[in-house]
Amino acid sequence: MSSRLNPYISFKDNARDAMEFYRSVFGGELALSTFGEFGDKDAPGADLIMHGMLETPQGFTLMGADTPPGMDHAPGTNFAVSLSGDDSDELNGWWAKLSDGGTVQVPLEKQMWGDTFGMCLDRFGVGWMVNIAGTSS
Repeated sequence: MSSRLNPYISFKDNARDAMEFYRSVFGGELALSTFGEFGDKDAPGADLIMHGMLETPQGFTLMGADTPPGMDHAPGTNFAVSLSGDDSDELNGWWAKLSDGGTVQVPLEKQMWGDTFGMCLDRFGVGWMVNIAGTSS
């Protein structure tokens, strides 16, 4: 898989509805995962969307998620750019450059879903998410 760059939108608690709406607009395949699938199924917010990805027939990719319980949701600043793929060297290089002089919000490290993931604001205040696919066993 090559690397991809696409928008990632944060929603308060309606990511499922929003992503299904975008699928009705653009068509394509929609994959949704909840917070409960990767943690306590009985925790508050377990049924909220941890990650959604719409891949359209036109080649667009749109990602989105609900804001986890306890985190602020600020409409107007609820948008980031996602870089994802399996080329670890390329994605680590981009991470190093984007986070240099910026603010690391989530360190780039292995996550519970098996991928390496990090979030930062670059020196211009633009939000970036980097996800490096984990190796399959």
